[in-house]
Amino acid sequence: MAEHNRYTSPLTGRYASKEMQYVFSQDNKFRTWRKLWIALAETEHELGLNITEAQIDELKAHQDDINYEVAEAREKEVRHDVMSHVYAYGVECPNAKGIIHLGATSCYVGDNTDIIIMREGLQLVHKKLVNVINELSKFALKYKDMPTLAYTHFQPAQPTTVGKRATLWLNELVLDLEDLEYVMSSLKLLGSKGTTGTQASFLELFDGDHEKCRKLDQMIAEKMGFSSCYPVSGQTYSRKVDFRVLSVLAGIAQSAHKFTNDIRMLQHMKEVEEPFEKHQIGSSAMAYKRNPMRSERIASLADYVMSDLMNPMLVASTQWFERTLDDSANKRLSVPEGFLAIDGILDLYLNVVDGLVVYPKVIRKHLMAELPFMATENIMMDAVKAGGDRQELHEKIRQLSMQAGKTVKEEGKENNLLELIAADPSFHLSLADLEASMKPERYVGRAPEQTEEFIRDVITPILDKNKDVLGLTAEINV
Repeated sequence: MAEHNRYTSPLTGRYASKEMQYVFSQDNKFRTWRKLWIALAETEHELGLNITEAQIDELKAHQDDINYEVAEAREKEVRHDVMSHVYAYGVECPNAKGIIHLGATSCYVGDNTDIIIMREGLQLVHKKLVNVINELSKFALKYKDMPTLAYTHFQPAQPTTVGKRATLWLNELVLDLEDLEYVMSSLKLLGSKGTTGTQASFLELFDGDHEKCRKLDQMIAEKMGFSSCYPVSGQTYSRKVDFRVLSVLAGIAQSAHKFTNDIRMLQHMKEVEEPFEKHQIGSSAMAYKRNPMRSERIASLADYVMSDLMNPMLVASTQWFERTLDDSANKRLSVPEGFLAIDGILDLYLNVVDGLVVYPKVIRKHLMAELPFMATENIMMDAVKAGGDRQELHEKIRQLSMQAGKTVKEEGKENNLLELIAADPSFHLSLADLEASMKPERYVGRAPEQTEEFIRDVITPILDKNKDVLGLTAEINV
């Protein structure tokens, strides 16, 4: 039963998926601690320390059944979370309790687990990002040929296509994917560096054998699915790693926010709308409204993720020497919440793209109202071919365009630029000639071809590489 008398995070209650919540759960954290303790014991055994196979088997037998009550009771006494769990693990493994955490410091389980969990989180983010790219590419191809007004300074500009505009959103997600894959591939474990990063305790355990100390790191890394450990550290891995990870999340948030800005403006113009369910209420007072609430939620969460980047930035810049503990409480908040928020963003992004509604007639109406202005260069070229002077015609078109603009803006009438041009004998063009040239497809340049080429050359290889994770759908909680 839900508790209604205490604060609960909206990230867990409303926005983040169960999958991402599990990544940052207590179960995943403490099970990873135990995996690391097993990896340490196995490696120490393999390097010749007096640790038996029976002790390791006992540790493995209780890897997942965490006795929280014992750990919590112990922590109340000793005020140390790692030693409380060492104690609790030892209660379940009496024969092995004496070798648990041998030679290690708290950061052996704490920091290595943080790296492992962040990688798991990035893997889920990667999966969802690829699926957003997949759905958005379908949208781009579907509407690659549909002309629409483009905008510079949010003023009508030379036409593009609905699909080509979608490639702009896609391109930014591709940049994010590249950053994500780089950071994922570059993550390393802290390893077993000891209290100040010198491995002094392990050098003692291995009777001064430096080679065994060096092997210890590499062997643990491989057991935990990493290629290597960071070559040097203090007690902790550099907090700059957290900054790099959250930078990737902030980049995705940035791209998602830009997408929603466009969708919200398009919905205002009634050209493109986000999904709107049969019984959804747009406004408590104005029953007719269809507000872009999902896009607004993405924007809201994106603001949070982008601002969250300040946390690891400040933490990394203010660490003292080999370690201080002023990172701990901040990391417990900023890293999981950044992941939970970006998870919610990607679910919403996928949901919106999967159900985007396009209104071709409205798009064409808006385009045709402005197309005479967009077509003036072509009209001028046709008039020159008919014997006109380019410079004189340019000035006439400028004057007539200003006149037509005044008619639209001040009198509220339809754009009459074509009629004005047809009435001017300098152009040698009839109204029928001019109207025949008003085909939007003539003015989109290479937008359809650019869309096809981008999907073929950039997006399809990404999707082929990740075809095993495609097919996600996203349900939003509220």
